[in-house]
Amino acid sequence: MSDPSLPEPSASGHSATAPTTGTPTAAAASAHGPSQGSAPAKIRILLADDHALVRRGVRLILDREPDLEVVAEAGDGAEAIDMARAHEADLAVLDIAMPRLTGLQAARELAALKPGLRILMLTMHDNEQYLFQALKSGACGYVLKSVADRDLVAACRAAMRDEPFLYPGAVTALIRNYLDRVRHGEETSDHILTPREEEVLKLVAEGHSSKEIAEILFISIKTVQRHRANLLQKLGLRDRLELTRYAIRAGLIEP
Repeated sequence: MSDPSLPEPSASGHSATAPTTGTPTAAAASAHGPSQGSAPAKIRILLADDHALVRRGVRLILDREPDLEVVAEAGDGAEAIDMARAHEADLAVLDIAMPRLTGLQAARELAALKPGLRILMLTMHDNEQYLFQALKSGACGYVLKSVADRDLVAACRAAMRDEPFLYPGAVTALIRNYLDRVRHGEETSDHILTPREEEVLKLVAEGHSSKEIAEILFISIKTVQRHRANLLQKLGLRDRLELTRYAIRAGLIEP
């Protein structure tokens, strides 16, 4: 069961860290189509928490913003899925610990049911395991109830910009987890290519033809083509464009 306690909205009506503008995001606007006149398109929110008092407090935080609107409420994860089917929503704000279906289970169902629906987890749990499970379930943000009045509005807007939103402790946990994987040799995605494959990838991304690559590296065209095929297979990519994007991410070429 989730903690029914939630901080009261601040008297100013805005958090210190949240953006002060009420202009809707492009993602929200596209979800609604063209706006009528000068009226801004609102981000439609599905809110799920098994405590009615918590839902009321969260709704007060969200509905006071000109670009946010709670269009449906649910008391558990299963009801959240029903509400998602019955209402057009852009964003789901889910508690983690709920009866019938947890927020994590509901997030997985909603991600499959409504691929365009953004999902935020709102929870009392400052817990690394829950954080990682939430991200694996399709959530793009993790907000603590203890600071919901400060962070939730900013998290909603970030979600609609396709940006992740994590509280500082969550960022620290992700970095620590990554470094632990590196130490244990689990983070090897940047080193699955041989030095020669990296050379070929760099030249492909720079726009060189197979013939040019063969001349630069003093190998045959067939060998270049074999390296290209191996690159696509190893990286799970389809064409030169995706190879170029990978090369940029890997720091082999400048964007």
